[in-house]
Amino acid sequence: MGLNSGRLALLVTLVLLVLLAAVLGVAVGSVAIPPAEVLDTVLRGLSGHLREEDTIIWDIRLPRVVMALLVGACLSVCGGAFQGVFRNPLADPYLLGVASGAAVGATAGLLLDLPRGLVPLLSMLTALGAVLVTLGLGRAGRRYPPTRLILAGVVVGSFLSAVTTFLIMRGEDRAREVLAYTLGDLSFASWADIAQVLPYAAVGCGVLVALGRALDLLQLGDLTASSLGLPVERLRLLVIVAASLATAAAVSYTGVIGFVGLIVPHTVRLIWGPSHRTLLPISALAGGLLLVLADLLARTTPLYQVGIVTTLLGGPFFLYLLRRVKV
Repeated sequence: MGLNSGRLALLVTLVLLVLLAAVLGVAVGSVAIPPAEVLDTVLRGLSGHLREEDTIIWDIRLPRVVMALLVGACLSVCGGAFQGVFRNPLADPYLLGVASGAAVGATAGLLLDLPRGLVPLLSMLTALGAVLVTLGLGRAGRRYPPTRLILAGVVVGSFLSAVTTFLIMRGEDRAREVLAYTLGDLSFASWADIAQVLPYAAVGCGVLVALGRALDLLQLGDLTASSLGLPVERLRLLVIVAASLATAAAVSYTGVIGFVGLIVPHTVRLIWGPSHRTLLPISALAGGLLLVLADLLARTTPLYQVGIVTTLLGGPFFLYLLRRVKV
């Protein structure tokens, strides 16, 4: 789909805002750093000529910003794909139990005092396990009816939330760490974490973007899409698997950051249009922008956790959707 001058201007503006937010995210903190120094350090890091004093930028602040961009983009693309495949603007990446599954794994890992590198892996496994259970419960023969999947996701999510609460009560001394995870936390992001998340995010989101045209056809309804040669059930399953893989990887390393996957794709749809061929890539940029700014606000105000900021933004937006949209 070609870009007219108006859309091109919007795209350029969005890219510039993302770059500006990234620079601000690195520059602003307990110790303010001039933007020019931030850019110089990034260039030195890319060329392999870092100085000892560059540590605060290259090893602490920059990974946090890059992780925010990556996770924000991932959640937004997955949310947009879920809204498309379920034809429901209230859908988000956590619809089928990913968040609850990830929380169980992270809580268990923290209570067992596993090494920090193993906790995200356990969290990712339980998140994907929750989705598999949801798919099993929601399956009807060879079909995956959206309503059954959503209801199964509610049941699985509620059950796993109860399990998480039980684990927290058994290990009250680690409750603060678990709470921080459930509200989202980017403060411990590292280049190693980014390297772990990136392959899953790239594969999952890449598949979803490639399926943009098929998601557009699905908006015509299952029967019409099938008559046009679209394998509806295989498409639905592929979208669920790809989105769940990317989402599970993201939340396993940063915690459950709410509402990004709901707010961003719906807003982009209102501004940019409904075609998933452009909706998903633009949502990736907008999601990264939102999460960088939310994290910047969280660490420069008493709100502390990025998930608190996104929830404060997303709660009113969700209520607006409920009043505006018939589902």
